[in-house]
Amino acid sequence: MLKTSVLHFAHPGQAQIAFPEFKLDAGEALLVLGRSGSGKTTLLNLLAGLHIPLKGEVNLDGTSLSALSGQEMDLFRGKNIGIVFQKPHLIAALNVRENLELAHFFSKKKGQDIRCLLSELGIDSKAESAVQTLSEGEGQRVSIARALANSPKLILADEPTSSLDDENTEKVIHLLKTQATKIGAALVIVTHDQRVRNHISNFIEVKAHESV
Repeated sequence: MLKTSVLHFAHPGQAQIAFPEFKLDAGEALLVLGRSGSGKTTLLNLLAGLHIPLKGEVNLDGTSLSALSGQEMDLFRGKNIGIVFQKPHLIAALNVRENLELAHFFSKKKGQDIRCLLSELGIDSKAESAVQTLSEGEGQRVSIARALANSPKLILADEPTSSLDDENTEKVIHLLKTQATKIGAALVIVTHDQRVRNHISNFIEVKAHESV
């Protein structure tokens, strides 16, 4: 489902970073560990097609991301990649249901039934709620629901547990793994949270300023 060759990237004025290659089948999960500033989010952006590598390739279900134009990448991302950001980044003017419907609209894809998805994540009672009224844990679940709304082939989660206690950390990781298995998606979780290693045994570590 997901395969990378050794990816190289450099931010302006900084040394190149080389990321180890890996591959994931549908339903498999990978944990990317590293300290703050190590390049974890850079790797996530490469996998999402938000950065273009200097060398190497990201291939998702037979499509090389580097071969797509900007507009093609935007549409491909909307249909095939779900991103769970560290902060929910929900649209305040829309309620929970409308935030998820927006994902369907932009991807031009029917996707999952929103009510069923919210029910599976335990927040069906919040469908018509304003996002400002959600607790931190509820907001994170809505963010996960939005990432899953289009049944993506790849789920990317950026520090999804950094502000959660142990109980909610376990719940969020369980939700991500269960949903990835259900829809047959590859799951990549990027974090410095060592607690997540208790739930995902497959991991790689990235280190800052690994010049090549």
